[in-house]
Amino acid sequence: MKVDDTIDTFNSLVKRRGFIWGPSPEIYGGLAGFYSYGPAGMTLKNNILSLFRRELRYFGFGEVECPTIMPEIVWSASGHLDRFIDPVLKCKKCSTLYRVDKFLQENLPNLMIDGLSFNEMEELIKKHELTCPKCDTNFSKIEEYNLMLKTSVGNNVTAYLRPETATTTYLLFNRLDQDARKQYPIRVFQYGKAYRNEISPRQGVLRMRAFDQFELQMFISKHQEMEFDDYEEIKNNKLPLLDWKLQENGIDIPNSLSLSEAISNKILKKPAYAYCLYIGYYLTKILGIPEKSIRFRQHSLNERAHYADDAWDLEIKTRQFGWVEICGIHDRTDYDLRRHAEYSKQNFEISMGSDPNIKEVPQVLEIAFGIDRIVYTLLETAFNVEEGRIVLKLHPTLSPNTVAVFPLVRNKEKIRSLALKVHRELLKNRVGSFFDAAGSIGKRYRRQDELGTKWCITIDYESLDDNTVTIRERDSMNQIRIGISDLPQTIQNKKIE
Repeated sequence: MKVDDTIDTFNSLVKRRGFIWGPSPEIYGGLAGFYSYGPAGMTLKNNILSLFRRELRYFGFGEVECPTIMPEIVWSASGHLDRFIDPVLKCKKCSTLYRVDKFLQENLPNLMIDGLSFNEMEELIKKHELTCPKCDTNFSKIEEYNLMLKTSVGNNVTAYLRPETATTTYLLFNRLDQDARKQYPIRVFQYGKAYRNEISPRQGVLRMRAFDQFELQMFISKHQEMEFDDYEEIKNNKLPLLDWKLQENGIDIPNSLSLSEAISNKILKKPAYAYCLYIGYYLTKILGIPEKSIRFRQHSLNERAHYADDAWDLEIKTRQFGWVEICGIHDRTDYDLRRHAEYSKQNFEISMGSDPNIKEVPQVLEIAFGIDRIVYTLLETAFNVEEGRIVLKLHPTLSPNTVAVFPLVRNKEKIRSLALKVHRELLKNRVGSFFDAAGSIGKRYRRQDELGTKWCITIDYESLDDNTVTIRERDSMNQIRIGISDLPQTIQNKKIE
Protein backbone atom coordinates (compact mmCIF):
# COMPACT_ATOMS: atom_id res chain seq x y z
CA MET A 1 0.00 0.00 0.00
CA LYS A 2 1.35 3.44 -0.98
CA VAL A 3 2.07 6.03 1.72
CA ASP A 4 -0.77 8.28 0.46
CA ASP A 5 -3.17 5.33 0.49
CA THR A 6 -2.02 4.50 4.01
CA ILE A 7 -2.71 8.07 5.18
CA ASP A 8 -6.17 7.98 3.60
CA THR A 9 -6.82 4.69 5.40
CA PHE A 10 -5.59 6.20 8.66
CA ASN A 11 -7.75 9.32 8.34
CA SER A 12 -10.75 7.13 7.62
CA LEU A 13 -9.99 4.92 10.62
CA VAL A 14 -9.80 7.88 13.01
CA LYS A 15 -13.37 8.88 12.13
CA ARG A 16 -14.83 5.43 11.47
CA ARG A 17 -13.75 3.91 14.79
CA GLY A 18 -14.83 6.82 16.96
CA PHE A 19 -11.53 8.50 17.79
CA ILE A 20 -12.06 12.03 16.42
CA TRP A 21 -15.05 13.53 14.60
CA GLY A 22 -15.46 16.88 12.93
CA PRO A 23 -15.20 19.70 12.25
CA SER A 24 -18.10 20.04 14.66
CA PRO A 25 -21.05 20.34 14.58
CA GLU A 26 -21.02 18.00 11.58
CA ILE A 27 -24.80 18.03 11.05
CA TYR A 28 -24.61 21.80 10.40
CA GLY A 29 -21.58 21.63 8.13
CA GLY A 30 -18.97 22.12 10.85
CA LEU A 31 -17.09 25.14 12.19
CA ALA A 32 -13.37 25.11 11.40
CA GLY A 33 -11.12 24.52 14.37
CA PHE A 34 -13.61 22.61 16.53
CA TYR A 35 -13.56 18.82 16.90
CA SER A 36 -15.31 16.19 19.01
CA TYR A 37 -13.90 13.00 20.50
CA GLY A 38 -15.84 9.77 20.10
CA PRO A 39 -15.85 6.98 22.72
CA ALA A 40 -12.54 5.45 21.56
CA GLY A 41 -10.80 8.83 21.35
CA MET A 42 -12.06 9.95 24.74
CA THR A 43 -10.91 6.72 26.37
CA LEU A 44 -7.49 7.07 24.76
CA LYS A 45 -7.20 10.70 25.90
CA ASN A 46 -8.24 9.84 29.47
CA ASN A 47 -5.76 6.96 29.57
CA ILE A 48 -2.96 9.35 28.54
CA LEU A 49 -4.01 11.82 31.23
CA SER A 50 -4.17 9.08 33.88
CA LEU A 51 -0.67 7.92 32.96
CA PHE A 52 0.71 11.47 33.07
CA ARG A 53 -0.94 12.20 36.41
CA ARG A 54 0.41 8.98 37.93
CA GLU A 55 3.96 9.62 36.75
CA LEU A 56 3.98 13.27 37.81
CA ARG A 57 3.21 12.25 41.38
CA TYR A 58 6.58 10.51 41.30
CA PHE A 59 8.25 13.69 40.07
CA GLY A 60 6.65 15.70 42.89
CA PHE A 61 4.07 17.68 40.92
CA GLY A 62 0.66 18.61 42.33
CA GLU A 63 -2.38 19.53 40.23
CA VAL A 64 -4.43 22.73 40.19
CA GLU A 65 -7.47 23.86 38.24
CA CYS A 66 -8.37 27.44 37.34
CA PRO A 67 -11.18 29.28 35.54
CA THR A 68 -11.03 29.45 31.76
CA ILE A 69 -12.24 33.08 31.68
CA MET A 70 -10.26 35.93 33.22
CA PRO A 71 -10.72 39.73 33.30
CA GLU A 72 -8.96 41.99 30.84
CA ILE A 73 -6.29 43.16 33.33
CA VAL A 74 -4.88 39.62 33.55
CA TRP A 75 -4.15 39.56 29.83
CA SER A 76 -2.78 43.09 29.85
CA ALA A 77 -0.34 42.03 32.56
CA SER A 78 0.65 38.82 30.80
CA GLY A 79 1.29 40.69 27.56
CA HIS A 80 -1.23 38.70 25.54
CA LEU A 81 -3.29 41.71 24.51
CA ASP A 82 -0.22 43.38 23.01
CA ARG A 83 1.83 40.43 21.82
CA PHE A 84 -0.45 37.43 21.26
CA ILE A 85 -0.80 38.10 17.57
CA ASP A 86 -0.27 36.33 14.27
CA PRO A 87 0.88 38.00 11.05
CA VAL A 88 -1.82 37.61 8.38
CA LEU A 89 -2.20 38.09 4.66
CA LYS A 90 -5.53 39.15 3.17
CA CYS A 91 -6.39 38.51 -0.46
CA LYS A 92 -7.33 41.75 -2.23
CA LYS A 93 -10.09 40.02 -4.22
CA CYS A 94 -11.71 37.23 -2.16
CA SER A 95 -10.65 38.55 1.29
CA THR A 96 -9.38 35.11 2.39
CA LEU A 97 -6.98 35.32 5.35
CA TYR A 98 -3.75 33.34 5.62
CA ARG A 99 -1.30 33.15 8.49
CA VAL A 100 1.88 34.40 6.82
CA ASP A 101 4.54 32.18 8.44
CA LYS A 102 2.52 28.99 7.85
CA PHE A 103 1.72 30.07 4.28
CA LEU A 104 5.40 30.65 3.55
CA GLN A 105 6.46 27.38 5.19
CA GLU A 106 4.04 25.47 2.96
CA ASN A 107 5.13 27.26 -0.23
CA LEU A 108 8.85 27.61 0.56
CA PRO A 109 9.63 24.47 2.62
CA ASN A 110 13.40 24.75 2.17
CA LEU A 111 13.66 28.20 3.75
CA MET A 112 13.84 29.09 7.45
CA ILE A 113 10.76 31.24 8.10
CA ASP A 114 10.64 31.33 11.91
CA GLY A 115 11.80 34.63 13.36
CA LEU A 116 11.50 36.68 10.15
CA SER A 117 10.19 40.24 10.39
CA PHE A 118 7.08 41.45 8.55
CA ASN A 119 9.25 43.21 5.96
CA GLU A 120 11.37 40.10 5.38
CA MET A 121 8.28 37.96 4.86
CA GLU A 122 6.78 40.50 2.45
CA GLU A 123 10.02 40.50 0.44
CA LEU A 124 9.81 36.70 0.13
CA ILE A 125 6.23 36.95 -1.12
CA LYS A 126 7.28 39.48 -3.79
CA LYS A 127 10.43 37.59 -4.75
CA HIS A 128 8.63 34.28 -5.29
CA GLU A 129 5.50 35.95 -6.74
CA LEU A 130 3.18 34.20 -4.28
CA THR A 131 -0.53 34.88 -4.74
CA CYS A 132 -3.82 33.75 -3.21
CA PRO A 133 -4.26 29.99 -3.77
CA LYS A 134 -8.03 30.48 -4.23
CA CYS A 135 -8.13 33.20 -6.87
CA ASP A 136 -4.50 33.89 -7.88
CA THR A 137 -4.73 37.52 -6.70
CA ASN A 138 -2.04 39.56 -4.96
CA PHE A 139 -2.17 40.10 -1.20
CA SER A 140 -2.51 43.26 0.84
CA LYS A 141 0.25 44.17 3.28
CA ILE A 142 0.80 41.94 6.30
CA GLU A 143 -1.46 42.83 9.21
CA GLU A 144 -1.55 41.91 12.92
CA TYR A 145 -4.30 39.58 14.12
CA ASN A 146 -4.95 39.06 17.85
CA LEU A 147 -5.85 35.49 18.72
CA MET A 148 -7.69 36.26 21.97
CA LEU A 149 -11.40 35.40 22.20
CA LYS A 150 -13.24 38.29 23.86
CA THR A 151 -16.41 38.03 25.94
CA SER A 152 -18.23 39.91 28.70
CA VAL A 153 -19.14 38.81 32.21
CA GLY A 154 -21.94 40.07 34.43
CA ASN A 155 -22.65 43.77 33.96
CA ASN A 156 -20.56 44.11 30.76
CA VAL A 157 -17.20 43.43 32.41
CA THR A 158 -14.70 42.75 29.61
CA ALA A 159 -13.02 39.38 29.86
CA TYR A 160 -11.21 36.90 27.63
CA LEU A 161 -11.12 33.14 27.27
CA ARG A 162 -7.66 31.98 28.21
CA PRO A 163 -5.33 31.18 25.28
CA GLU A 164 -3.21 28.95 27.57
CA THR A 165 -3.47 27.40 31.02
CA ALA A 166 -0.10 28.74 32.21
CA THR A 167 -1.13 32.30 33.04
CA THR A 168 -4.00 31.17 35.26
CA THR A 169 -1.54 29.00 37.19
CA TYR A 170 0.77 31.97 37.83
CA LEU A 171 -2.12 33.88 39.40
CA LEU A 172 -2.13 31.32 42.22
CA PHE A 173 1.48 32.01 43.22
CA ASN A 174 0.82 33.48 46.67
CA ARG A 175 -1.46 30.57 47.53
CA LEU A 176 1.02 28.03 46.21
CA ASP A 177 3.83 29.62 48.20
CA GLN A 178 1.77 29.38 51.37
CA ASP A 179 0.59 25.83 50.61
CA ALA A 180 4.15 24.62 49.95
CA ARG A 181 5.34 26.24 53.22
CA LYS A 182 7.94 28.12 51.17
CA GLN A 183 9.71 24.88 50.20
CA TYR A 184 11.19 25.32 46.73
CA PRO A 185 11.01 24.44 43.95
CA ILE A 186 7.22 24.43 43.81
CA ARG A 187 5.99 21.98 41.15
CA VAL A 188 2.43 22.13 39.82
CA PHE A 189 0.56 21.28 36.65
CA GLN A 190 -2.81 22.16 35.18
CA TYR A 191 -4.94 20.40 32.57
CA GLY A 192 -7.79 22.13 30.81
CA LYS A 193 -9.24 23.96 27.85
CA ALA A 194 -7.60 26.89 26.10
CA TYR A 195 -8.98 28.98 23.24
CA ARG A 196 -7.37 30.73 20.29
CA ASN A 197 -9.20 32.45 17.47
CA GLU A 198 -7.03 30.90 14.74
CA ILE A 199 -7.19 32.59 11.36
CA SER A 200 -7.72 29.55 9.16
CA PRO A 201 -7.25 26.41 11.27
CA ARG A 202 -6.23 23.34 9.31
CA GLN A 203 -4.50 20.03 10.02
CA GLY A 204 -7.38 18.72 12.13
CA VAL A 205 -6.73 18.57 15.87
CA LEU A 206 -3.17 19.88 15.43
CA ARG A 207 -4.48 23.44 15.19
CA MET A 208 -7.82 24.08 16.86
CA ARG A 209 -9.70 27.01 18.28
CA ALA A 210 -10.64 25.08 21.44
CA PHE A 211 -8.04 22.59 22.62
CA ASP A 212 -6.63 20.83 25.67
CA GLN A 213 -3.36 21.76 27.36
CA PHE A 214 -1.39 19.96 30.03
CA GLU A 215 1.15 22.43 31.39
CA LEU A 216 3.73 21.93 34.12
CA GLN A 217 5.23 24.87 36.00
CA MET A 218 8.22 24.90 38.31
CA PHE A 219 8.82 27.97 40.53
CA ILE A 220 12.50 27.97 41.42
CA SER A 221 15.33 30.22 42.62
CA LYS A 222 18.26 31.25 40.45
CA HIS A 223 20.58 29.29 42.70
CA GLN A 224 18.50 26.13 42.45
CA GLU A 225 18.45 26.41 38.66
CA MET A 226 22.22 25.89 38.68
CA GLU A 227 22.48 23.58 41.71
CA PHE A 228 19.58 21.18 41.20
CA ASP A 229 19.68 17.87 43.06
CA ASP A 230 17.21 16.02 40.81
CA TYR A 231 19.40 16.76 37.79
CA GLU A 232 22.18 14.58 39.22
CA GLU A 233 19.94 11.50 38.95
CA ILE A 234 19.13 11.96 35.26
CA LYS A 235 22.13 13.84 33.80
CA ASN A 236 23.50 10.78 31.97
CA ASN A 237 20.32 10.24 29.98
CA LYS A 238 20.70 10.93 26.27
CA LEU A 239 18.23 13.12 24.38
CA PRO A 240 17.95 13.92 20.63
CA LEU A 241 18.91 17.62 20.60
CA LEU A 242 18.79 19.83 17.50
CA ASP A 243 20.17 23.16 18.65
CA TRP A 244 19.65 26.39 16.74
CA LYS A 245 23.25 26.52 15.47
CA LEU A 246 22.79 23.15 13.73
CA GLN A 247 19.60 24.45 12.15
CA GLU A 248 21.39 27.57 10.88
CA ASN A 249 23.83 25.26 9.10
CA GLY A 250 20.98 23.45 7.36
CA ILE A 251 21.09 20.36 9.58
CA ASP A 252 17.78 18.82 10.67
CA ILE A 253 19.05 15.61 12.28
CA PRO A 254 19.50 15.92 16.07
CA ASN A 255 22.57 14.90 18.03
CA SER A 256 22.09 12.24 20.70
CA LEU A 257 23.72 13.83 23.73
CA SER A 258 23.60 13.20 27.43
CA LEU A 259 22.28 16.13 29.43
CA SER A 260 25.66 16.51 31.14
CA GLU A 261 27.32 16.76 27.71
CA ALA A 262 24.77 19.36 26.64
CA ILE A 263 25.55 21.41 29.76
CA SER A 264 29.32 21.03 29.27
CA ASN A 265 29.06 22.06 25.61
CA LYS A 266 26.86 25.06 26.56
CA ILE A 267 23.98 23.80 24.42
CA LEU A 268 21.98 23.97 27.64
CA LYS A 269 22.76 26.51 30.36
CA LYS A 270 20.90 25.37 33.46
CA PRO A 271 20.69 21.90 35.05
CA ALA A 272 17.12 22.52 36.27
CA TYR A 273 16.07 23.39 32.72
CA ALA A 274 17.83 20.25 31.43
CA TYR A 275 15.76 18.31 33.98
CA CYS A 276 12.59 19.77 32.42
CA LEU A 277 13.68 18.52 28.99
CA TYR A 278 14.12 15.09 30.53
CA ILE A 279 10.60 15.09 32.03
CA GLY A 280 9.11 16.05 28.65
CA TYR A 281 11.09 13.27 26.96
CA TYR A 282 10.23 10.70 29.62
CA LEU A 283 6.48 11.38 29.45
CA THR A 284 6.60 11.10 25.65
CA LYS A 285 8.62 7.87 25.64
CA ILE A 286 6.33 6.00 28.04
CA LEU A 287 3.45 6.55 25.60
CA GLY A 288 5.22 4.16 23.25
CA ILE A 289 6.19 6.68 20.56
CA PRO A 290 9.28 5.32 18.74
CA GLU A 291 12.56 6.96 19.71
CA LYS A 292 13.45 7.61 16.05
CA SER A 293 10.31 9.76 15.74
CA ILE A 294 11.22 12.13 18.62
CA ARG A 295 13.48 15.17 18.62
CA PHE A 296 14.01 18.42 20.53
CA ARG A 297 14.36 21.52 18.36
CA GLN A 298 15.75 24.68 19.94
CA HIS A 299 14.23 28.05 19.07
CA SER A 300 16.62 30.43 17.34
CA LEU A 301 17.36 33.77 19.00
CA ASN A 302 14.91 35.49 16.61
CA GLU A 303 12.20 32.87 17.09
CA ARG A 304 12.38 32.91 20.88
CA ALA A 305 9.73 34.80 22.87
CA HIS A 306 10.89 38.13 24.26
CA TYR A 307 10.83 36.85 27.87
CA ALA A 308 12.45 33.45 27.25
CA ASP A 309 16.01 32.64 28.24
CA ASP A 310 15.75 29.36 26.35
CA ALA A 311 13.06 27.43 24.49
CA TRP A 312 12.92 23.96 22.92
CA ASP A 313 10.07 22.19 21.14
CA LEU A 314 9.61 18.46 21.54
CA GLU A 315 8.55 17.29 18.09
CA ILE A 316 7.19 14.05 16.64
CA LYS A 317 7.82 12.96 13.03
CA THR A 318 4.54 12.26 11.27
CA ARG A 319 3.87 10.92 7.79
CA GLN A 320 1.10 13.42 7.08
CA PHE A 321 2.45 16.69 8.49
CA GLY A 322 6.19 16.19 8.99
CA TRP A 323 7.62 17.26 12.36
CA VAL A 324 4.82 18.26 14.75
CA GLU A 325 5.37 20.06 18.05
CA ILE A 326 3.58 18.33 20.93
CA CYS A 327 5.38 20.05 23.80
CA GLY A 328 7.25 23.28 24.45
CA ILE A 329 9.81 23.60 27.24
CA HIS A 330 10.42 27.24 28.16
CA ASP A 331 12.68 29.10 30.54
CA ARG A 332 10.33 32.00 31.26
CA THR A 333 12.69 33.72 33.77
CA ASP A 334 10.78 35.87 36.30
CA TYR A 335 8.82 37.69 33.57
CA ASP A 336 5.35 36.39 34.43
CA LEU A 337 5.49 36.92 38.17
CA ARG A 338 7.03 40.37 37.82
CA ARG A 339 4.31 41.47 35.39
CA HIS A 340 1.49 40.21 37.58
CA ALA A 341 3.11 41.71 40.68
CA GLU A 342 3.21 45.07 38.91
CA TYR A 343 -0.40 45.00 37.71
CA SER A 344 -1.92 43.46 40.86
CA LYS A 345 0.15 45.59 43.28
CA GLN A 346 1.27 42.37 45.00
CA ASN A 347 4.77 41.63 46.25
CA PHE A 348 6.06 38.31 44.92
CA GLU A 349 9.59 38.70 46.29
CA ILE A 350 10.30 35.91 48.77
CA SER A 351 13.21 34.39 50.67
CA MET A 352 14.34 31.29 48.81
CA GLY A 353 17.76 30.63 50.30
CA SER A 354 19.39 30.25 53.70
CA ASP A 355 19.54 34.02 54.26
CA PRO A 356 15.99 35.36 54.97
CA ASN A 357 17.15 38.92 54.20
CA ILE A 358 17.87 38.08 50.57
CA LYS A 359 14.68 38.02 48.54
CA GLU A 360 13.94 37.40 44.88
CA VAL A 361 11.04 36.82 42.50
CA PRO A 362 11.06 33.12 41.54
CA GLN A 363 12.02 31.96 38.08
CA VAL A 364 9.51 29.88 36.12
CA LEU A 365 10.37 26.78 34.09
CA GLU A 366 7.54 25.42 31.96
CA ILE A 367 6.73 22.13 30.22
CA ALA A 368 3.65 22.68 28.03
CA PHE A 369 1.97 19.69 26.34
CA GLY A 370 -0.81 19.86 23.77
CA ILE A 371 -2.90 16.78 24.58
CA ASP A 372 -4.82 16.80 21.28
CA ARG A 373 -1.52 16.79 19.40
CA ILE A 374 -0.34 13.88 21.52
CA VAL A 375 -3.51 11.93 20.66
CA TYR A 376 -2.97 12.53 16.93
CA THR A 377 0.75 11.75 16.82
CA LEU A 378 0.32 8.70 19.04
CA LEU A 379 -2.40 7.32 16.75
CA GLU A 380 -0.37 7.99 13.62
CA THR A 381 2.85 6.45 14.92
CA ALA A 382 0.93 3.41 16.24
CA PHE A 383 -0.91 2.90 12.94
CA ASN A 384 0.20 0.01 10.72
CA VAL A 385 -1.15 -1.82 7.69
CA GLU A 386 0.23 -5.37 7.55
CA GLU A 387 -0.84 -7.48 4.57
CA GLY A 388 -4.20 -5.76 4.49
CA ARG A 389 -4.67 -5.94 8.27
CA ILE A 390 -5.04 -2.56 10.01
CA VAL A 391 -3.35 -2.57 13.42
CA LEU A 392 -3.00 0.17 16.04
CA LYS A 393 0.01 -0.87 18.10
CA LEU A 394 -0.99 1.04 21.21
CA HIS A 395 0.32 0.21 24.64
CA PRO A 396 -2.34 -1.84 26.49
CA THR A 397 -2.58 0.76 29.26
CA LEU A 398 -3.59 3.34 26.64
CA SER A 399 -5.78 1.47 24.16
CA PRO A 400 -9.58 1.94 24.42
CA ASN A 401 -9.98 -1.77 25.23
CA THR A 402 -7.36 -3.82 27.07
CA VAL A 403 -9.06 -7.11 26.06
CA ALA A 404 -12.05 -8.23 24.04
CA VAL A 405 -14.12 -11.35 24.79
CA PHE A 406 -15.80 -13.37 22.04
CA PRO A 407 -18.17 -16.34 22.17
CA LEU A 408 -17.09 -18.58 19.28
CA VAL A 409 -20.71 -19.31 18.34
CA ARG A 410 -23.13 -16.57 19.26
CA ASN A 411 -26.31 -18.66 19.06
CA LYS A 412 -25.12 -21.30 21.55
CA GLU A 413 -26.49 -20.10 24.88
CA LYS A 414 -23.98 -21.93 27.10
CA ILE A 415 -21.00 -20.51 25.21
CA ARG A 416 -22.49 -17.01 25.18
CA SER A 417 -23.30 -17.19 28.91
CA LEU A 418 -19.77 -18.29 29.79
CA ALA A 419 -18.30 -15.54 27.58
CA LEU A 420 -20.41 -12.91 29.35
CA LYS A 421 -19.33 -14.31 32.71
CA VAL A 422 -15.64 -14.05 31.72
CA HIS A 423 -16.19 -10.51 30.43
CA ARG A 424 -17.89 -9.38 33.64
CA GLU A 425 -15.26 -11.01 35.83
CA LEU A 426 -12.55 -9.08 33.98
CA LEU A 427 -14.49 -5.85 34.50
CA LYS A 428 -14.79 -6.67 38.22
CA ASN A 429 -10.98 -6.95 38.31
CA ARG A 430 -10.82 -3.51 36.62
CA VAL A 431 -9.51 -4.90 33.35
CA GLY A 432 -10.91 -2.89 30.41
CA SER A 433 -12.91 -5.60 28.62
CA PHE A 434 -15.20 -5.36 25.57
CA PHE A 435 -17.77 -8.02 24.65
CA ASP A 436 -18.45 -8.73 20.96
CA ALA A 437 -20.63 -11.50 19.51
CA ALA A 438 -21.36 -9.98 16.07
CA GLY A 439 -19.93 -11.46 12.87
CA SER A 440 -17.22 -14.02 12.26
CA ILE A 441 -14.27 -14.45 14.65
CA GLY A 442 -11.97 -13.11 11.93
CA LYS A 443 -13.96 -9.89 11.58
CA ARG A 444 -14.11 -9.47 15.35
CA TYR A 445 -10.33 -9.80 15.54
CA ARG A 446 -9.94 -7.17 12.82
CA ARG A 447 -12.25 -4.73 14.59
CA GLN A 448 -10.19 -4.97 17.78
CA ASP A 449 -6.89 -4.72 15.88
CA GLU A 450 -8.14 -1.40 14.52
CA LEU A 451 -8.76 -0.13 18.06
CA GLY A 452 -5.40 -1.31 19.37
CA THR A 453 -6.82 -4.03 21.67
CA LYS A 454 -3.85 -6.07 22.87
CA TRP A 455 -5.58 -9.37 23.68
CA CYS A 456 -8.67 -11.17 22.36
CA ILE A 457 -10.23 -14.03 24.32
CA THR A 458 -12.40 -16.64 22.64
CA ILE A 459 -14.74 -18.97 24.51
CA ASP A 460 -15.48 -22.18 22.58
CA TYR A 461 -16.87 -25.70 23.08
CA GLU A 462 -13.67 -26.80 24.83
CA SER A 463 -14.15 -23.98 27.36
CA LEU A 464 -17.37 -25.63 28.54
CA ASP A 465 -15.46 -28.83 29.37
CA ASP A 466 -12.22 -27.62 30.97
CA ASN A 467 -12.71 -23.88 31.79
CA THR A 468 -9.91 -22.80 29.45
CA VAL A 469 -10.02 -20.14 26.74
CA THR A 470 -7.99 -19.12 23.73
CA ILE A 471 -6.13 -15.82 24.17
CA ARG A 472 -4.70 -14.19 21.05
CA GLU A 473 -2.01 -11.48 21.09
CA ARG A 474 -2.51 -8.53 18.73
CA ASP A 475 0.92 -8.01 17.16
CA SER A 476 2.12 -11.59 16.66
CA MET A 477 -1.40 -13.07 16.37
CA ASN A 478 -0.10 -16.01 18.43
CA GLN A 479 -2.73 -17.95 20.40
CA ILE A 480 -2.45 -19.97 23.61
CA ARG A 481 -4.88 -21.78 25.92
CA ILE A 482 -5.17 -20.55 29.48
CA GLY A 483 -7.43 -21.22 32.45
CA ILE A 484 -10.31 -18.80 32.99
CA SER A 485 -9.36 -18.30 36.64
CA ASP A 486 -5.87 -17.20 35.58
CA LEU A 487 -7.04 -14.56 33.08
CA PRO A 488 -7.16 -11.39 35.23
CA GLN A 489 -3.76 -11.93 36.80
CA THR A 490 -2.15 -13.00 33.53
CA ILE A 491 -3.39 -9.94 31.65
CA GLN A 492 -2.48 -7.56 34.47
CA ASN A 493 1.04 -9.02 34.64
CA LYS A 494 1.48 -8.52 30.91
CA LYS A 495 0.66 -4.83 31.24
CA ILE A 496 3.79 -2.75 31.69
CA GLU A 497 3.39 -0.73 34.86
